[in-house]
Amino acid sequence: MAQDHDHEHCGGGTAPAQGGAHDHGHRHGAAQGHGHGDPHGDTHMDFSQMLPLLIQEAELFTPAYVQAAEWLRELRADPGLIVDAGSGPGVISGLFAKTFPAARIVAVDGAEALLTEARARAGRLGFADRFSTVEAELSGGVGDLEYPADLLWASRSLHHVGDQRAALSGFVRSLAPGGTLALLEGGLPTRFLPRDTGIGRPGLEARIDAVHDEWFTRMRTELPGSVAETEDWPALLTSVGLRHTATRTFLLDLPAPVSDEARAFVVSQLTRRREGLAEGLTAEDVATLDRLLDPDDKASVHHRPDVFVLTAMTVYVGVKPE
Repeated sequence: MAQDHDHEHCGGGTAPAQGGAHDHGHRHGAAQGHGHGDPHGDTHMDFSQMLPLLIQEAELFTPAYVQAAEWLRELRADPGLIVDAGSGPGVISGLFAKTFPAARIVAVDGAEALLTEARARAGRLGFADRFSTVEAELSGGVGDLEYPADLLWASRSLHHVGDQRAALSGFVRSLAPGGTLALLEGGLPTRFLPRDTGIGRPGLEARIDAVHDEWFTRMRTELPGSVAETEDWPALLTSVGLRHTATRTFLLDLPAPVSDEARAFVVSQLTRRREGLAEGLTAEDVATLDRLLDPDDKASVHHRPDVFVLTAMTVYVGVKPE
């Protein structure tokens, strides 16, 4: 799986994105905001095919992930082993390696192609000597570790597992006594445009969010072993034996005028929405998206000066009793 796979699974990690990537930035990504990645017609997502998008999102969302990592350092100053569960291409693994220079980092993901990229990134950034990977599906935990984790980070990867409570129990088994689990789920959908863009009916992004939420519900129900859960993340952490100790939300605010990198991200995300959600949108909204994505149209996101990137990501922290 991945993080930021949706943003939304993207996470530097793994996920598609309603605003972010399956880090797989999150699948996982996806990166992924609202932490769910945008679909391509059905509910099956191949995060290996999303590698460029996962990296794009996780790197753009780095300011918020850095804030989260620094906050976790205040809560847990000296972890010996950090596990990035649903690491995707390893962007957030690299941030943890920088934030915790004495820690060993293990990236766990179910897609070997993404782990290959994570290892290459570790080599480029100079922390390969304290970095390793484990190929494992998160439904069964995080696989075999050399020793229990002191900090386990799961960014937008859990919602790609059918039985989220069972996966959390697997995470807890891999934690050392007193170890910390940091779960990034939920938050707010990413916004790119003003409510009234001057073309089409105002409120386009809110309507896209509604269609995406229907897709996300369908995606969850079609996962193997899917179990319905109320998305009360502190309660879920408590149910698997952790002490919920903190919740904090991190804002990503890239105001207009955006950088070329941010504009390219907006184009890619709206393109995914257009391709994956068109059947649930009105003909008028699809036509508006077509104009917003037409590089020859001066009202498109390729040219308009009012494009921005704004989202919020929430992290829930639980501690394993000693």
